[in-house]
Amino acid sequence: MAVEIPKVAYAGKIKEIPLGREGNTITVGGESCYPFHLFEGAMPHPPKIAMEVYDRAPEDWPDTALEPFADVAGDPAAWARKCIDTYGAEMIALQLASTDPNAENIPADEAAAITKKVSDAVDVPLIVFGTSNVDKDTEVLKAVCEACEGKNLIIGPLSEGNYRAIGATAIGYKHTVMASTPIDINLAKQLNILLGNLNVPDDKIIIDPTTGALGYGLEYCYSVMERIRMAALVQEDERLQFPILANLAKEVWKIKEVKLSETEAPLLGDQKKRGILMEAMTAQCVLLAGADILVMRHPEAINLVKESIQDLMIRGEG
Repeated sequence: MAVEIPKVAYAGKIKEIPLGREGNTITVGGESCYPFHLFEGAMPHPPKIAMEVYDRAPEDWPDTALEPFADVAGDPAAWARKCIDTYGAEMIALQLASTDPNAENIPADEAAAITKKVSDAVDVPLIVFGTSNVDKDTEVLKAVCEACEGKNLIIGPLSEGNYRAIGATAIGYKHTVMASTPIDINLAKQLNILLGNLNVPDDKIIIDPTTGALGYGLEYCYSVMERIRMAALVQEDERLQFPILANLAKEVWKIKEVKLSETEAPLLGDQKKRGILMEAMTAQCVLLAGADILVMRHPEAINLVKESIQDLMIRGEG
């Protein structure tokens, strides 16, 4: 006797968002089912991976993370090109870490010039991250929007404190915005409502609900992503029907388990393998929670996750 697998009928659907410049766009979203439940609905656009690039050579990365980029770490544009040419990056995520007022605090015009140089060097979609300092991000991201007019960058993080200034500028210069909130479904929905009231088009919004590393609050992040996707698909909440971005690499590679050497922590095993697996497992978890864009760092971790996505897209059909 054949067993009939119960299936859920989803009333909602995730919006499809085109990213990048015309002629080289990547579309994310469009799901009409829970992640990889292809026996119940569709995922027309598999999740994408953006490779990290920093605006300066990182000083606090473990050698195992910096090794693949050591020859280009001082040149963000060359770093971005290597990610694409050598490692097949689908998207680039530029972290403007040196704009942090508690670090180098470089001026907005310098950050905008760096971003434009990277944008001119690549033809894939470009995500641009500030440092989550509301005042400095407002200054920096407005300058970035203007310098890269019409290139449809993904700009963020936008928070309740700066969404008006950055959102209005992004509309004017034709960019997509990243609505970032601290691990709370209600705050995520509220910010999307505010962006809608500001007349930011729905096809220009990505949700960043905040991501933690494996073992460092990931269960809370997973739960919020899961609830966002549930509200979007089952409850038809239109203000949560947006693709989700998970900025996970910087969270994973700063924890002690990937930074401690084998001499310092012999019981933890091979440091390189440890870091790669921590990043890959974190990415795998947020994939299953509903992430559409993963910001990742190590090429070997990325390859593991790409293989997993391919496998899930095949096996998800049941």
